[in-house]
Amino acid sequence: MAQPLPQPNSRTSGLPSASRSGFNRLLRLAHSQPLAFAGALILLLFLICALFAPWLAPHDPTHLHLSARLLPPSPAHWFGTDELGRDVLSRILYGARVSLLVAIAVVGISLILGSALGMLAGFYGGLTDTLVNIYLTNAFLALPGILLAIAIVAFLGSSLVNLILALALASWVNYARLVRAQVLTVKQREYVQAARSMGATDLHLMVRHIFPNIVQPLLVQAAIGMAAAVLSEATLSFLGLGIQPPTPTWGAMLNDARSHIFESPYLMLFPAIALALCVFSFNLIGDGLRNYLDPRSRLREGL
Repeated sequence: MAQPLPQPNSRTSGLPSASRSGFNRLLRLAHSQPLAFAGALILLLFLICALFAPWLAPHDPTHLHLSARLLPPSPAHWFGTDELGRDVLSRILYGARVSLLVAIAVVGISLILGSALGMLAGFYGGLTDTLVNIYLTNAFLALPGILLAIAIVAFLGSSLVNLILALALASWVNYARLVRAQVLTVKQREYVQAARSMGATDLHLMVRHIFPNIVQPLLVQAAIGMAAAVLSEATLSFLGLGIQPPTPTWGAMLNDARSHIFESPYLMLFPAIALALCVFSFNLIGDGLRNYLDPRSRLREGL
């Protein structure tokens, strides 16, 4: 007697098999890493706010309306207004653009510079390793990153480009040391030695055989580095060394709110929440990536 055919799941029957597999994998990933999934959702919310700020902001973030200064949260101004009558919600939305732009640019420049120098130091060793790992990195590690960034911005002047450059120069060392350590291990693997014996050039070995196998820890470091970049940008803006007014930034908003912390605490509350959530989301994503990219963790979770 013929057995009846199994009925397809109504929720996924209309999807191709590859799409169903990817969707099920995403569900398993969200179940195994709920905090990282929550961090990704929070970050997605900030990305939407940053990309669509001109359409989401209810008011012009730089428009002065002195007759409406220091208004508490209301239907007209959900997060209230500051001492110059500017809408706080609009300024937070536009501040997300600055913070995410700085985070992406700083991590991108630091990753490229640090990966290149770390790759050269780990691959060639000898004098190259000594110059990069002993002298150059130690020179940058002699000062804390934020103090080095303050010194660079104070010397070059306050602007978006100078801020990104200062933070990148203060944070590339972490990527260089990480890449060097990974390269020292990977360059001894059998597949690298086999490619070398077949006549592969040094550049080919570094680009095609070594770098793809050290990307995983770099992704984790990049996620955590973005959180540090957002926090550093807010710190410099709070000190008056970041992007200058009237461009809205979360750090500058916190600095402006200091003189009204008692009579208008919402001026500090809402930017601080936005900053904390943004940094928190990057840290959650970094922790989730570290657990997901760990083969032992993936085997335990069945991913």
